[in-house]
Amino acid sequence: MKYSLIICTYMRPQPLLALLQSVQKQLSYPNQILIIDGSINNKTNIVLEANQFPNLEYFLVSDENRGLTRQRNFGISRVNQDTEVVCFLDDDTVLEPNYFFEIIKTFQTNLDVIGVGGIAINEYKWKLQGSNVFYDPKKYYLFEGYYYREGTRNMLRNYLNLASNLGSGKMPDYSHGRTSGFPMTGKTYEVDLLIGMSMSFRKNVLDEIKFSKFFEGYGLYEDADFSLRALKFGKNVINTNAHLSHFHADSGRPNQYKYGKMVVRNGWYVWRIKNPNPNFKDSFKWNAITLILIMIRFSNTFTSDNKKSAFTESLGRTFGWCSLFFSKPKE
Repeated sequence: MKYSLIICTYMRPQPLLALLQSVQKQLSYPNQILIIDGSINNKTNIVLEANQFPNLEYFLVSDENRGLTRQRNFGISRVNQDTEVVCFLDDDTVLEPNYFFEIIKTFQTNLDVIGVGGIAINEYKWKLQGSNVFYDPKKYYLFEGYYYREGTRNMLRNYLNLASNLGSGKMPDYSHGRTSGFPMTGKTYEVDLLIGMSMSFRKNVLDEIKFSKFFEGYGLYEDADFSLRALKFGKNVINTNAHLSHFHADSGRPNQYKYGKMVVRNGWYVWRIKNPNPNFKDSFKWNAITLILIMIRFSNTFTSDNKKSAFTESLGRTFGWCSLFFSKPKE
């Protein structure tokens, strides 16, 4: 299958170079690589001119096309006509050599699959279950012979009976799904949501829908929104053999207040994409979990190393939640 890779970047020349060097080592190499650069300097271009990669096309976009959503749509408009699959990667990821081989194989062998994602192995927390060991279901999530230790926020949700009633990657009617990912079993698992760091779609889906203008700017949760809307064309899956690392580069991110506000408002918007007319129970759970997460983030002001960041984000989340009573998000 012919496939194109779109990498949207902003002020991250060195992480981007590390990613491209890992692309160069792939068992299967993209037919087209589109670098859509929203940087406000020429440092990324300088790095790319000093390091040549086959099939690479570079675009430095102006203000009107800057921002993750706009850059992705800009890249989609420049994909080769004969492309069958379009892959998206964050610019702060690094691939294992078999990444594209596994992604493309999934499309080839599953005609009903329209979206495929991989696993960030540097964030992997699953472990094999021990024999004759009791795992408290309030503290551990068990799946196919593996266990995953829940974080503080999920433990609290378990004790309050607010945890997701679905598997990882699935969005319940009250949103706030499991974020545990999957153990590396070698299997492929059906999901609702793919993560922007690692997602690929058949081009015929991208011919029908684009990334939403609602998320123009930093674009938090634009991947969830697109994944949900793509489901009307087929299945989204995670291939646990498609491995990469995600390093979460700090450059190019918004301040913590804006981030906190987006977590809530963008989260509400995506929830309503999945469930446009929630009943009272679903609405109660969404708001209850949102408030719990605000309180946990505020408590980090006293317990984390970066107290200012935690406090600022909790203020943003609080303002974002309060603003929903007066101005609900609209595209």
